[in-house]
Amino acid sequence: MQTMRWRHAFRIAFAFGFFQALMPLLGWFAGSQLVTFLQRWEHWVAFFLLSYVGGKMIWESFFSDECEKKSCVEFPVLFLMSIVTSLDALAVGITLGVLQTAIVLPALVIGGVTFGVCFVGVYVGHRLQSISTTFQEKRFEWIGGIVLIGIGLRIVIEHLMKGI
Repeated sequence: MQTMRWRHAFRIAFAFGFFQALMPLLGWFAGSQLVTFLQRWEHWVAFFLLSYVGGKMIWESFFSDECEKKSCVEFPVLFLMSIVTSLDALAVGITLGVLQTAIVLPALVIGGVTFGVCFVGVYVGHRLQSISTTFQEKRFEWIGGIVLIGIGLRIVIEHLMKGI
């Protein structure tokens, strides 16, 4: 098991906080030009990406050795997860852009809160993981994969329920 340092927790929190703040800004600038397209497809993109990452986590919890696992602080993994989990913030930004509402303060609040929650969550989660057995660790990874797939399903179901 890797040692979690403050800088790792900071790196993860920064990546998630940065993209949670950036996506509403990008969405706001995109505004009404892309609103129809994004409303039609963003939920499916989020669902498939979250399902892929969640499915990969579940697979690796059963069939991967510890030395084969990629670290969550490696750039490609962190970049993908940060973008995927901030797609809903992009939709918020588009909505605020269409409504011609101010965006800077909401984006800073979203990014700041995300940073704080991620920093504490990663650090505390790692501490809890450090007292767990290998079996429990694999179970945590499996549960994490299920949670990501569940988030993707929630996004799709909420979108489909709007049409009813």
